[in-house]
Amino acid sequence: MTTKNSEDILKSIPQKGFFGHPKGLFTLFFTEFWERFSYYGMRAILLYYMYYAIKDGGLNLDKGTAASIMAIYGSLVYMSGIIGGWIADRLLGTKRTVFYGGILIMAGHIALSFPGGVTALFVSMGLIVIGTGLLKPNVSNIVGDLYDKEDPRTDAGFSIFYMGINLGGLIAPFIVGTLGQKYNFHLGFGVAALGMLVGLIIFLATRKKYLGIAGSYVPNPLSPEEKKSVFLKFGISAIVIVIVGAILISNGILTIDGFIMLVSILGIIIPIIYFLVMYFSKKTTSQEQKSLLAYIPLFLAAMVFWAIQEQGAVILAQYADERTRLSFAGFSLQSSWFQSFNPLFIVLLAPVFAALWMKLGKRQPSTHKKFSLGLIFAGLSFLIMIIPAIYAGPDALVSPIWLVLSFLIVVFGELCLSPVGLAATTRMAPAAFSAQTMSLWFLSNASAQAINAQIVKLYSPETEIMYFGIIGGIAVLLGVVLFLSSSFYKKRA
Repeated sequence: MTTKNSEDILKSIPQKGFFGHPKGLFTLFFTEFWERFSYYGMRAILLYYMYYAIKDGGLNLDKGTAASIMAIYGSLVYMSGIIGGWIADRLLGTKRTVFYGGILIMAGHIALSFPGGVTALFVSMGLIVIGTGLLKPNVSNIVGDLYDKEDPRTDAGFSIFYMGINLGGLIAPFIVGTLGQKYNFHLGFGVAALGMLVGLIIFLATRKKYLGIAGSYVPNPLSPEEKKSVFLKFGISAIVIVIVGAILISNGILTIDGFIMLVSILGIIIPIIYFLVMYFSKKTTSQEQKSLLAYIPLFLAAMVFWAIQEQGAVILAQYADERTRLSFAGFSLQSSWFQSFNPLFIVLLAPVFAALWMKLGKRQPSTHKKFSLGLIFAGLSFLIMIIPAIYAGPDALVSPIWLVLSFLIVVFGELCLSPVGLAATTRMAPAAFSAQTMSLWFLSNASAQAINAQIVKLYSPETEIMYFGIIGGIAVLLGVVLFLSSSFYKKRA
């Protein structure tokens, strides 16, 4: 399929109709709503499923190992966006790639809905990792296709889209979490699969009417000769990986800890390679190279931010289960419900931030300053957790208010950084690597969680003060440095 320029795409899209934004935002809003419902519903109970005793319906894994698996799982989910971006850019276009990704995600949740033990766990993880890699970066990239690069509605549009993501994440822990913890984990995973099915139905029913040809074109298609070569290499590589992996596992050489370390290393190496390939590509112009250089501090800031934010589903989830009084004002709480606070605050505050950026217009802070604010808030969300550690000690249960405050503060940072980062990525992406640059944005999360896989092992009630203090302090310091240097990068963006 031939490549279309941005003007051709925009002419084919209804430009208003969904809160003053293109109608296509409706399709993408609700597709991502249900995809996030399925993913975050599953994630709200996955850690507990892994370390709860077998008699309680869990797998009885070591808590430290379960926490590392959660981090690596999250890392692989975002790392697989490389594959999804490449497939969209070179083979299928973003629209078809999103659809196939949704099917794989649904299959992964179905695998977890049956009691297959550790084997079913890893099969499910594999399917969801690949499926999310196909869907997540590409659905965001289609949002970017709805707007011209100079359209002042872009940041606000991504904020509305981001609210849809979090509406799904808000509802999921209450439904999936309650079913999983009070009744049966597999029942919860089954409801997550149903959520993804609903998302696929909405996408299929509205994509032609509202999206036009957005997401249908292939920006940098493979030639017939290149396709043959690529498919042959992929096939051989897959066979080799399966054989070598089977041999290493059967001989006890490749263990869970060894695999976690391997992914942690890849989480650092892959983004570096990605930057270098795009920067030195003949298809990248000199101006696009300058934009990529200005993008590097944003990427590093996002890594630090996500390293803290993603621990909400790992360390803070464990904290909710073991260190928090699960009752408030006479109500009994499920520890999985705390995963709803992050999306709840985003749903409440995203319209406020979207309106704020629209109101400020050209007077709003630069992208780099918004990122610096995001880092500072993330650091403060960890620093506040030192207070209950000092006053309650490592043994007493603490008020749930502390966790609520931590989730609230990190959301201030998230709304300064995440939707703005999505918009900045679409603006600063080299034309030949549009979908792949969105994959690079999600690699910041992959890298963060790859590092987290090693960091989370250091957490315990006895190390809380140092754990939250050091990580939070580093984030605040880096945020201040980025704020002071933002004018330097703005000239090169």
